Amino acid sequence: MAEDKVLSIEAKKAENFSEWYNQVLLRSGFIDQSDVSGVLVFLPSAYFAWQTITSVVDLEFKKIGIEDTYFPLLIPEKLLKKESEHFEGFIPEVAWVTETGNTKLDERLAIRPTSETIMYKSYSKWIRSWRDLPLRYNQWNNVLRWEFKHPTPFIRSREFLWNEGHSVFATEGESLAERDQILAIYTNVLKEYLALPGIIGMKSENEKFAGAVASYSIEHIMPDGWALQGPDFHNDGQNFAKAFDIKFLDKDGKTAYAYQNTFAITTRELGVMVATHGDDKGLVIPPRLACIQVVIVPIYKKGNQADVKAFAEHMHAELRGNFRVRLDDREGYSPGFKFNEWELKGVPLRIEIGEKEMSSNNVMVVRRDTGEKQLISNKDLSKSISALLGKIHENLYDKAVKFLESHVTKVNSYDDFKKVLKEKGGIITAPWCGDKECELKIKEEMGTKITNIPLDQGKFGTKCIICAKKSKYAANFARSY
Repeated sequence: MAEDKVLSIEAKKAENFSEWYNQVLLRSGFIDQSDVSGVLVFLPSAYFAWQTITSVVDLEFKKIGIEDTYFPLLIPEKLLKKESEHFEGFIPEVAWVTETGNTKLDERLAIRPTSETIMYKSYSKWIRSWRDLPLRYNQWNNVLRWEFKHPTPFIRSREFLWNEGHSVFATEGESLAERDQILAIYTNVLKEYLALPGIIGMKSENEKFAGAVASYSIEHIMPDGWALQGPDFHNDGQNFAKAFDIKFLDKDGKTAYAYQNTFAITTRELGVMVATHGDDKGLVIPPRLACIQVVIVPIYKKGNQADVKAFAEHMHAELRGNFRVRLDDREGYSPGFKFNEWELKGVPLRIEIGEKEMSSNNVMVVRRDTGEKQLISNKDLSKSISALLGKIHENLYDKAVKFLESHVTKVNSYDDFKKVLKEKGGIITAPWCGDKECELKIKEEMGTKITNIPLDQGKFGTKCIICAKKSKYAANFARSY
């Protein structure tokens, strides 16, 4: 007889978010830890969610003319050094290959922390004329970054998966126009698949990507009130073009340096999804990312097992053409065990089938997001399930929006800033003069940084909360992962 016990979540999300988060990821079977610290095993549920994100984003990229490529994992040290600002920014994170077998390499090879340097070496060979532009390439790959001491699954993983978009344009105007295209794709995928909102804004000069002219991000708020950076877009201007000699003959026959952008969405979003939607029972996976959308659990009584099982098998066959559905007819496990296990794994809908359901032509359907139970007629079962899955997604997104909005506070004084940070946390929007000194003072004194400067500025105070000089921006400050 199988052991009739589900691994439960012992930590409470509201009391110990960090412990709750790790328990949910591991006990639900979403991931496993490998023998290398900070490097994860993506189990089927997690990898299905990521594959879905990649397929949707990739389709949208192709619609606007971005093509897929693949570049090497190993980068010669001399290439990293060609763009000094970028290289300095990544020195603490780089893992090096220095020997093969018993032979020392003549030059160290970096395991890519990002691919600008190796890609742009090729770009400089391929681009000769304005007719070669725009060049809009993307690659889906893994990268390795090793600078942090305490990795957190997805949120601060040493190895993670992402897209690397690297575009090249003849004019600055073309490169700037791409920003809104890419951020719109990321925002839509977050909303329609992960049920996640975010705050779009520009990074401060101090927080921007190394080597960029300007960086833009979509920021999330985690359940503990800390901010976490989501997808980003970097306008690199001509910085990399000059470092890697990416130049071309323009329409007037003059030599010009190209304009470039980079952009990415990463597996960090899976961590945000788990943290935002999960509860004390385990995962809650938005239906469009769930590898199992519906689980059917037959409930047997003595003498009716064959009939109930046949009924459940028929329903499974009927539904699997439209949904990702699993029939849990395992023997040796009670219905209660199965209910708890599928709740832990975050399956959006559970269908319970017993003798009563067979005779009434109705089935009991249970929503994972709310726990609500309702009887649904077998007559329009597929239509009803489709509508319910849509409602689950809408509910998850609406709850996430309300949480985000309730954790963004506007202040106009440093005293109010300190009070909100102590009592509530979240993102604090405050007037800022734009000077690095004031930004660093808040970071040093309060442990917060500028997450981004909202593109939609709205109205804000006229004086910087630190120096009382005329404010230039309304900036978002937060404790941040």
